[in-house]
Amino acid sequence: MAERDDDLDFNFFEEEPSTQETAVGGRVVRRPGPPRPPVRPPSGMTPLLRLVGLIAFAIVAVVVLVFVIKGCRAEGKESEYRSYMENVSQVARESETIGRELNQVLTEPGISQTDLEQRLDGLAQRQQQLVATAGGFDPPGRLADEQDAVVEALEFRVSGLHGLEDVFRRTAKSDDADEAGQLLAAQAQRLAASDVIWDDLFRNPSRAELQAQEITGVQVPNSDFLLNPELASTATLKPIWERLHGAENGGTPSGLHGDNIVSTVVLPQQKELSRDTETTITASSDLEFDVTVENSGDSAETSVEVTLTIEGTKSHPNPIKRAETIDVINSGEQQVVKFQDLGQPPLVESTTVKVDVKPVLGETNTTNNVAEYPVIFSLG
Repeated sequence: MAERDDDLDFNFFEEEPSTQETAVGGRVVRRPGPPRPPVRPPSGMTPLLRLVGLIAFAIVAVVVLVFVIKGCRAEGKESEYRSYMENVSQVARESETIGRELNQVLTEPGISQTDLEQRLDGLAQRQQQLVATAGGFDPPGRLADEQDAVVEALEFRVSGLHGLEDVFRRTAKSDDADEAGQLLAAQAQRLAASDVIWDDLFRNPSRAELQAQEITGVQVPNSDFLLNPELASTATLKPIWERLHGAENGGTPSGLHGDNIVSTVVLPQQKELSRDTETTITASSDLEFDVTVENSGDSAETSVEVTLTIEGTKSHPNPIKRAETIDVINSGEQQVVKFQDLGQPPLVESTTVKVDVKPVLGETNTTNNVAEYPVIFSLG
């Protein structure tokens, strides 16, 4: 057994070459052996690890590059759509301005036949310039049909304006108001159709396309040429023609004409004013009077002027006066005229709120055109 133990001890020390023992003076001195070489991976592992690292870096770089390219493309696409819609918006706004001017021309009291024709021709020429401008737009590829609709809508407006001018000229010597009204309405329907084309063939499909392209923040412009669709009806255009001929010939239109005041309500209190009893009104920054006017005649009326006056008092001698205009009101129709931004009314003194509807051409009964209401304004 002793020999086996010696063998084991010997083998153990043989496996520790890093130190050597020397007997010196009866002591065992351990001396360090030569240093161990560093443990290195097999010679084939280092190139493999480097290759894996390079592949990982390349994958990350490709992914980043893809996101950058997609982001640039998305920004470029959004910029392209935004630029196009901004161009269309400029044309849309100018065309709407022409529509408002048309409304003013047709409802302007006392306008002459010659002046009317000249102004309609000028509006048509300006509208034709917008057609040329819009025709030069370069839409994004998916909006080619919508671009065609923009041009088509503008062309309908040119056609309608020229048509109105032509009818007014051809019926200048006519005495058939019914026929003239029908002819004018047929031309005005082109203007109404232009609004439908703009909405149905340009605006709505463009919105859908932007949504499909996941483009946000780009506004598709609206363009309503006729502020009041009733302007395209015979019932509205006939009295316009009659008024024009009355001004030209010094006569008055036939039939019953006139408007009357139905009621006057003060807001935000929602109080209806009384002509017989004094109403206490709380003065506030959002003070408003809503006057309901009714067309009590047989025909539509245009450019009906309504005036509201808060009479002055001893301590507040200057009256407050505001005027608004009803562009078109049909026979039997009621419309609410709003009076806002009235300033500071006289306080704690009795005064009068007066409403006056200016008589229209051919109106004979004006007793119901004026209403006076006793009031007193308080601070609450």
